[in-house]
Amino acid sequence: MDLLSRLSAARGEKPAQLALRNARLVNVWTGEIYLTDVLVEGAHIAAVGQGYAAEREIDLAGRYLCPGFIDAHVHIESSLCTPPEFARAVLVHGVTTVVTDPHEIANVLGLEGIRFMLERAKHGPLNMYVMASSCVPATHMETSGARLEAEDLAPLLNHDWVLGLAEVMNYPGVVQADPGMLEKIQLFQHKVLDGHCPALSGQALNAYVAAGIGSEHECTTVEEALEKLRLGLTVFIREGTTTRNLRPLLPLVTPQNHMHICFCTDDRQPGSLMDEGSIDFMVRTAIAEGLDPVMAIRMGTLNTARYFRLYNHGLIAPGKWADMIVFSDLHDLRAEMVFRSGELVAQDGRMLRDKPPLRAIDLRSSMNVRADGLDFGIPARGSRIRVIGGLGDQVVTQHLIADARVVDGQAVSDIDHDILKIAVVERHRASGNIGKGFIQGFGLKRGAIAGTVAHDHHNLVIIGADDDSMHQAAQAVIQMGGGLVAVDGEQVLSRLPLPVAGLMSERPLEQVRADYDSLIDSAHQLGSAMPDPFMAMSFMALEVIPSLKLTDVGLVDVERFQVVDLFV
Repeated sequence: MDLLSRLSAARGEKPAQLALRNARLVNVWTGEIYLTDVLVEGAHIAAVGQGYAAEREIDLAGRYLCPGFIDAHVHIESSLCTPPEFARAVLVHGVTTVVTDPHEIANVLGLEGIRFMLERAKHGPLNMYVMASSCVPATHMETSGARLEAEDLAPLLNHDWVLGLAEVMNYPGVVQADPGMLEKIQLFQHKVLDGHCPALSGQALNAYVAAGIGSEHECTTVEEALEKLRLGLTVFIREGTTTRNLRPLLPLVTPQNHMHICFCTDDRQPGSLMDEGSIDFMVRTAIAEGLDPVMAIRMGTLNTARYFRLYNHGLIAPGKWADMIVFSDLHDLRAEMVFRSGELVAQDGRMLRDKPPLRAIDLRSSMNVRADGLDFGIPARGSRIRVIGGLGDQVVTQHLIADARVVDGQAVSDIDHDILKIAVVERHRASGNIGKGFIQGFGLKRGAIAGTVAHDHHNLVIIGADDDSMHQAAQAVIQMGGGLVAVDGEQVLSRLPLPVAGLMSERPLEQVRADYDSLIDSAHQLGSAMPDPFMAMSFMALEVIPSLKLTDVGLVDVERFQVVDLFV
């Protein structure tokens, strides 16, 4: 038995399978850094200390050794890759465990999508834990491809890799005691309950926390985060591709409160993962901004493990999983060796383990819409319109009022004032729903961009300077069976097919990244100055993030939590 063998090695009666000699151990439990040996037997740490024999030895020669990083909240789908390629992206950066909410694919395919993600993670080199998606659909003001009620989630309750209930985004439903929302919370009441309540404060926030919610990752200011921390929430500081909250929130962190703060990435695109990294990037950045290195490493390891009750993760100590990172510079932490379950899986930025063969999985169609039935015209019913104010580097938007540009009785894009037409086409049920509106901040001078990555319902979103380009963009996405495109009139400039639920590709990460970079370049050629207009576009239809968003049902005033007219 593994346990008997581990105990024998811990007693020093048999050589351990592996010894990491002369490691400068970052002990996140005591806050110390000291020179010692770490002994590994099978997938676990057998002992920490000197005087042990081993069958195989690696002399770290004083290099640092810390636990593998844990991402507290991530949507793997946002990498545009399935779990095997996502694992390749993050393991080389020292992330050995992620806690994922697969609600992107769940909103498209329901439980079938969640099971697909679990199946793709099997036998892989990354620990992928799942939180059961709580809001499918996110609200009643969108059309998604599935609906998951409490009874649908019940089969996941005792799954070995399911830790609890994922981000409860319908915070008005919780505060107002919506029966369906409370049924899900009560079903998972003995598990971990993750939160999502941007800008919620005062009595409403108290009611939300009183329901048993344990965390929050939507904080954008120190004041907001501190109020939530004071009420007992664990705060996940987020640094995604678009949502850059790390530096603004670092002043929140103190020696007294940091044990209740974790790191998460939420949504990161391939380029960000490959160039910057994941949790390691957050740790490096926090240290560079003046945070104590041990505190920063603890926030990316032990704190997350303890919050999710993963008591055998996040710590290098006897009996814990042998997930570890070797690095040389405490103030510029870059993984040189990465161990997962005692196996060296990555070294010097490259994977040492081949991907497991992919089992064929047939998924039902997720692209049920015809291009020839699309009408993007907006008859003018007034002179003033509501406009979604995009902020570029944030998922929140402004609720703007502007003069409509009217041509031949139709409200059209106003390029001079950066007011572009936006449409959300329902793609799951062939309902024919099209939400239409206007958006500012994307800066296109011509053409259109479109895609089926649109949190959380993932309908087809198109932003364009003219209707002809929007039609061409929609047709290109439909022909691919889902994906992202940039077009100029009738010419498709760049495309990225995403055949898995219209969200992901099974191609190599490097190829997906190259196609995605080409899309961004094309959007910039069309006039956009946004660093990543496709990531920004993906959040313009998310009606649980303030202030004004568009779904296939129509414009949603998030503060009032209701559909509003385009014309004022």
